[in-house]
Amino acid sequence: MATTYTISDLAREFDLTTRAMRFYEDMGLLQPEREGPGGRSRVYSARDRTRLKLTLRAKRLGLSLTEAKEIIDSYDSPRDTAPQLRKFLAVLADHRKKLEAQLLDLQANLDELKVHEKEARQLLLKAENSK
Repeated sequence: MATTYTISDLAREFDLTTRAMRFYEDMGLLQPEREGPGGRSRVYSARDRTRLKLTLRAKRLGLSLTEAKEIIDSYDSPRDTAPQLRKFLAVLADHRKKLEAQLLDLQANLDELKVHEKEARQLLLKAENSK
């Protein structure tokens, strides 16, 4: 028998809220089976658990949920892996460029901050010495 999980099981394991789990389901990242009266109970498969793990990994890398879904969905198809890997590399390269640009902006901000700190320290020293 295949291993299954409740929404609470996965939320607890991955330190998420059940609301976040439902959001990932709404985004099409997870597709639990429905059981019980009116299909109120969600039953997640090992596949859903893996997709959730990959989604969270993509988020840690800074990818959007849409990008994560595209990449994860590409691995669900039985096609050759070369196109999937090319897509993954393209998304990663684009994201890396964005992060590198942000890093340059942050470094420029830090450099400017250091200049202002130095000027403020000099003014403070001058003010304290003129007493």
